[in-house]
Amino acid sequence: MENPTLRSEILAIVDADAVTFADHHHPDDLHDESLHALSVEPFAVVRPSNTHQVSELAKLASRHGVALTPRGSGTGLSGAATPVAGGLVISFSRMNRLLELDVNDHVAVVQPGITLRELNEELASSGLRYPVYPGELSGSLGGNVNTNAGGMRAVRHGVTRQHVLGLELVLIDGTVVRTGAKVMKSSSGYDLTQLVVGSEGTLALVTEVTLRLSPQMAYAATVLVPFRDLDNVTRVVPHLIASGLEPSILEYLDVLTMSAITSAASLELGVAKDVAAAAAAYLIIMLETRSSEQLDHDLEALAEIVEKAEALEVYVLAPGAGFRLIEARERAFWVAKAAGANEIIDIVVPRSSVPTFLERASEIAVRHGAFISGCGHVGDGNVHLSVYLPDDEKRRAFLHELFSLGIDLGGLISGEHGIGRDKQAPFLALTDPTLLAIQRQIKAIFDPEQLLNPYRLLDDRPLP
Repeated sequence: MENPTLRSEILAIVDADAVTFADHHHPDDLHDESLHALSVEPFAVVRPSNTHQVSELAKLASRHGVALTPRGSGTGLSGAATPVAGGLVISFSRMNRLLELDVNDHVAVVQPGITLRELNEELASSGLRYPVYPGELSGSLGGNVNTNAGGMRAVRHGVTRQHVLGLELVLIDGTVVRTGAKVMKSSSGYDLTQLVVGSEGTLALVTEVTLRLSPQMAYAATVLVPFRDLDNVTRVVPHLIASGLEPSILEYLDVLTMSAITSAASLELGVAKDVAAAAAAYLIIMLETRSSEQLDHDLEALAEIVEKAEALEVYVLAPGAGFRLIEARERAFWVAKAAGANEIIDIVVPRSSVPTFLERASEIAVRHGAFISGCGHVGDGNVHLSVYLPDDEKRRAFLHELFSLGIDLGGLISGEHGIGRDKQAPFLALTDPTLLAIQRQIKAIFDPEQLLNPYRLLDDRPLP
């Protein structure tokens, strides 16, 4: 893998402390959080400090025909940030600043390496917030943009693409281009901003993000609602959405997932023993408002709706307990991973189809000998299932049928984690060939030599 010329050209762009070469990489730079991550050695992991350096690295990669893999915090779940053997990893960990905060227009301009936690800290005293909440606060904004991250607050605030107003991009030939603007709407040509959002680093390198912010809410309450069966949980959701309450979080957890996450967090929520024994599933609902009076009114309306839907009880949690429960829910992936899950999927279907999907998914699991448990953003139809089926061939067959079911119900294979490598085979097999052909034509315009994050998403060439 030794290439003295490439090595010297990289060191002419960045200082020696901003790069590691093969055999000296930190293990965390060699994979993301996919359950199937392949830890391979790139030629170099480079940490540029500015857009100019990113541009020069892109030119270098283009000249040498070397693969470029962009990397944020490595918290992705689909294998999208796995390096290519002999390629370059562009880590944005040093490009992590808030560049501009406009409190009048509710806009922030950030570098891609800033994490959600760092951005929250920067905004704390401004009265504004970035409302997208994928769950992992160590995730970077660049990674969020590239996967169109969603999370628990999507039911009210939408996903990443609803909050990205513009981007600074470096193309594979080193060209720097800006898309969008600090405005809330546009009818000015093709929307290249939204084309890049969710493209998993296959079209361009994101070096700046212009974000739309929202006002912070002063009053909030987290409500835990147990139900006797999952069907009642999913069927009450449309009524909650139609009520106008606009919950910020609307999550379901089956009883196994609830037990696992609360046990892992050593969290006691005060659920009566007889209620816990009867419950098969739970709703977690967060309401946020501008006044305590409105919050009390909304809580009363919420209780009335869920009680009509045969809720076993309604628990308005103390602020500390509510925060810890949301935090525990964020850790559901890690709990499933520790329990030995063989796959974590994030199929999204129309909200009204969630009951049908879950019922039929259970039937498919029984037929394939799989065990599934889960939770999800039921307010927007995003179902997260942990799959326990060690046999690779049997699991692939099970997942193919599960993904087919989601698509048949009007859904898509991934709601927020992305395709990456993990879901590439079913994505290519189940997606309209005409759509794939159009997307490949777009890819060819941006990256004709297929150097940007290759061997995933649309690129089904065998790994080198």
